[in-house]
Amino acid sequence: MARPTPFPYALIARTVAAWAVTLLLFFPLGWLVLTAFKTEMQAIHVPSQFIFTPTLENFREVQVRSDYLLYAKNSVITSVLSTLLGLLLAAPAAYSMAFFRSKRTRDILMWMLSTKMMPAVGALVPIYVLAQKSSLLDTQLALIIVFTLSNLPIMVWMLYSHFKDIPPEILEAARMDGATLWQEARLVLLPLGMGGLASTGLLCLVLAWNEAFWSLNLSSAKAGTLATLIASYSSPEGLFWAKLSAASLMAIAPIVVFGWFSQKQLVQGLTFGAVK
Repeated sequence: MARPTPFPYALIARTVAAWAVTLLLFFPLGWLVLTAFKTEMQAIHVPSQFIFTPTLENFREVQVRSDYLLYAKNSVITSVLSTLLGLLLAAPAAYSMAFFRSKRTRDILMWMLSTKMMPAVGALVPIYVLAQKSSLLDTQLALIIVFTLSNLPIMVWMLYSHFKDIPPEILEAARMDGATLWQEARLVLLPLGMGGLASTGLLCLVLAWNEAFWSLNLSSAKAGTLATLIASYSSPEGLFWAKLSAASLMAIAPIVVFGWFSQKQLVQGLTFGAVK
């Protein structure tokens, strides 16, 4: 006789735990979406209202009061340009470290990574003074430079991990065929490393978009990003929860949609070298 199949208690427990963790992580975002469509009175109502008539007034107020498109434009420009500039600097560095290793290569990589462990507030005063003396306060250029330098160690590490997996014999064969350094990089290294460049760029684009510390301290009305827009809804009169939620939703919506469509490349970039 066939033995009865045991009841899958372990599978059910794992499924319930996975759904519980998912709901726990999604709850803040779901609550943000609900609050964004409430009035201010509904947002502070006790007990909280889950059934209400949604309104778009908060979104109109954000655009009229704060010029959302200006802050969104600043976020796009600073995040995209800082990512492109970072790739231009990180790719040659990672190339030299991956294919022309020295006994100090590992030490340099570890030193670069260690700079990310320093609290950003520790470098605030000198960077602020430099920006002030250079007339770069509240400019997109200042944020582009700072975002680039902040993400550069991560870019170098990720590109190094990817380039290191490319067989050096391929590049040696190209040199034997008479390829110059530029031809080697453009015709051989770029096609083989496109996946690493794309995933590195996508990840650092998200990091630059979400950067709030430097945006709040180095910019205000002219070059402020969406992080500055959200912070402006904290006033001495208190927090306007509905409008704050609408502004936050408008700030995260573009990058959430972008991340959803590029999640495969983002996961690939985050897991480089994890199974090697």
